[in-house]
Amino acid sequence: MAFPAGFGWGAATSAYQVEGGWDADGKGPSVWDTFTHQGRERVFKNQTGDVACGSYTLWEEDLKCIKQLGLTHYRFSLSWSRLLPDGTTGFINQKGIDYYNKIIDDLLTNGVTPIVTLYHFDLPQALEDQGGWLSEAIIDSFDKYAWFCFSTFGDRVKHWITINEPNMLALVAYELGAFPPGVPQVGTKVYQAAHNLIKAHARSWHSYDSLFRKEQKGMVSLSIFAGWVEPADPNSVSDQEATKRAIAFQLDFFAKPIFIDGDYPEVVKSQVALMSKKQGYPSSRLPEFTEEEKKMIRGTADFFAVQYYTTRLVKYQESKKGELGLLQDAEVKVFPDSSWINLDWVYVVPWGIRKLLKYIKETYNNPVIYITENGFPLDEAPSFDDTQRWECFRQTFQELLKAIQLDKVHFQVYCAWSLLDNFEWNKGYSSRFGLFHVDFEDPARPRVPYTSAKEYAKIIRNNGLEGGQ
Repeated sequence: MAFPAGFGWGAATSAYQVEGGWDADGKGPSVWDTFTHQGRERVFKNQTGDVACGSYTLWEEDLKCIKQLGLTHYRFSLSWSRLLPDGTTGFINQKGIDYYNKIIDDLLTNGVTPIVTLYHFDLPQALEDQGGWLSEAIIDSFDKYAWFCFSTFGDRVKHWITINEPNMLALVAYELGAFPPGVPQVGTKVYQAAHNLIKAHARSWHSYDSLFRKEQKGMVSLSIFAGWVEPADPNSVSDQEATKRAIAFQLDFFAKPIFIDGDYPEVVKSQVALMSKKQGYPSSRLPEFTEEEKKMIRGTADFFAVQYYTTRLVKYQESKKGELGLLQDAEVKVFPDSSWINLDWVYVVPWGIRKLLKYIKETYNNPVIYITENGFPLDEAPSFDDTQRWECFRQTFQELLKAIQLDKVHFQVYCAWSLLDNFEWNKGYSSRFGLFHVDFEDPARPRVPYTSAKEYAKIIRNNGLEGGQ
């Protein structure tokens, strides 16, 4: 039950979720600092990431966890406002550079490959004040930030993720208003933000390609969130079509422009145009890419990075009344099967990950695939023995092995979410995804391995599941 030789075993974190030190050593505020400090019950018990896991001062403790697991890869993100407090290179915070240099150098010294995310939801507040992802100006700001990171760290970092889950960011921030800036604008701003996110990614990929690739020889992609979906009634043609639309509006919305032809899926364009017309809009609420932009966007990823947590069933739901919204545009209703094991919002469906990988292989020309996040939350007051959760991981690894051996998927790196229990966005510290338990009541933030961490370390040591696992 071994994985291919050289397979990458990783774990992931992100800056706002673990670092703390929200205003330490010259760091500027991010949108999550502003958002959580406003209170208003937007986050569980009004918790914040002000201290989080304390990784800004406790990096050595994180490194011990990484070494204990025997990871070959570690994915973390850079805090844009720790490096560039106002989001621009007008002022560069050397203390921020020093912090990330130490992480990168320590990882390499210990034989661990860094996978570095430029942007994981924590936009500098100064850029949000100028319109954030709704403003075209963000494309240039992001490109300059990416250039700064490539030039500062790219001599050692060879695996870059530009943007984490742009599809979830657009949806949760601009459609639902649950992430900063926290103002829901249903059915309109989600598409505007997505449009700018795609262009920002593509611009930064080209900067790397033309200015850094020859010397640094690295790879650049973006991480797309993708749940798998199945028709609620497999015999219903309308549910089958709805399922295709659900994939198109979630995964293909970002993947098709970047990996195939620089443009949105046809079904997305036609659905949004049709609904916009019904609602009396003079043109589609989905912006269009110019021919020049399509050329710029297509082919701007060196590997396919995807984040899978769960699967849902899809039913056709006609939008008769002209309601605004992405799900209304797609004319789908999405829900779990009541028989699936439920850990918080994650319904445990290990076979979904195999189907997703096969879909990516067949739709996107058999790319090299990295799973940059996958994991399960503890659904009760934590005990260090999380055997039930480990069983979810074990079944997932079995499915991943099938994807490699039977489906011949070019799957090369797996990153568990997360190395540590951390600030899980709106759920604060109530949802624990960590391989290591963190005591958020203790100022020292001690890290203690769950059973899952010990079992994962065995998988890494064996490069696979033992015998009958």
